[in-house]
Amino acid sequence: MGVSLRGKGRPAPRRADILDLTMPLSSVSGNNHPSGSRNIPYRSHDSGMSSQPVIDVVDVHREYKMGGETVAALRGVSMCVQPGEFVAIVGKSGSGKTTLLHLLGCLDRPTRGSYRLGGSDVQGLTDDALSSLRNEHIGFVFQSFQLLARASAAKNVALPLVYAGVPRRKRRELAAAALERVGLGDRLNHRPNQMSGGERQRVAIARALVGSPTLLLADEPTGNLDSTTEREAMRLFYELHEAGNTIVLVTHEPSIAQQCPRAIRLADGRVIGDGAGSRVGSASYEPVEATHAG
Repeated sequence: MGVSLRGKGRPAPRRADILDLTMPLSSVSGNNHPSGSRNIPYRSHDSGMSSQPVIDVVDVHREYKMGGETVAALRGVSMCVQPGEFVAIVGKSGSGKTTLLHLLGCLDRPTRGSYRLGGSDVQGLTDDALSSLRNEHIGFVFQSFQLLARASAAKNVALPLVYAGVPRRKRRELAAAALERVGLGDRLNHRPNQMSGGERQRVAIARALVGSPTLLLADEPTGNLDSTTEREAMRLFYELHEAGNTIVLVTHEPSIAQQCPRAIRLADGRVIGDGAGSRVGSASYEPVEATHAG
């Protein structure tokens, strides 16, 4: 069983590893100037999703069996993300934010509840169908970069296109354009050990963007960066937001969440706040009562 939100099927990936979690061939847009964290009108990326929420989560629970006990990682989470939004999911360790990210990225399934990605219900899909959905619409940026040490920046960025069956020359063109977009047009042939941490993160972002995903998921993308390169990384996310990308960024750092236009705060597997990042992302935020956005 396959699924496509664009109304045409795609073959399931041949392997289920990290390289299969990035996007197939599409156009790569040009650069934009940052403007901080303000909301802007959505610019369509030909995703076929602009008329409906990208993410629609309703009363989602995720439970795990550990020995003879049941551990509840998520307890009735509801949230909705519209096309073009830039949202931080913030919370302390153990709050459920990583579990939620895995569900949003179709890397895991809820125990119960509903998750619709671009209007398509992902519950009950086969593993192959979920893999196709990830490849079609989701780009991932990881804290640890997950780059191939012996491959150049261009080859790291182009790897997802190999699985999409893109011809070699076109892969090179698209990888170069994606690296140019993140400010690394002069680093095409550099390997990861020849780059700074900030540059390696930009390569990881370029890899996630090379196929213009519908949704960009970033898991603690500034966690391994110093304060200077952290600011550079956030500036890049602002630029991507201005270009119309839908971004969900997971962080435990209030200072990062406060820079995002919107923040959703988790605690003990529940949504306890959803609103302006400057307010909900603050370390001093204390909700009057638990809220369920969506």
